[in-house]
Amino acid sequence: MTVSIDDAKVRLSQLIVNLPSNEDLVICEDGEPAAKLMRIDKRTWPCQPGSAQHLPHWMADDFDAPLEDFREYME
Repeated sequence: MTVSIDDAKVRLSQLIVNLPSNEDLVICEDGEPAAKLMRIDKRTWPCQPGSAQHLPHWMADDFDAPLEDFREYME
């Protein structure tokens, strides 16, 4: 779905309300794509605790070890 910048200026709120969650709206200037508008799925934003638990993660074994640069402040 595409609209011109002028059309988007006039009908922005209507375009947002009618935009399906799985479709992007391309805003064109002089016939060329200039911007893309997409609906945010309110069910996944903002992120919920634990929503990335299935993703791989890595932490260095010494991540909480004192930094050498701060040794004099730790004594």
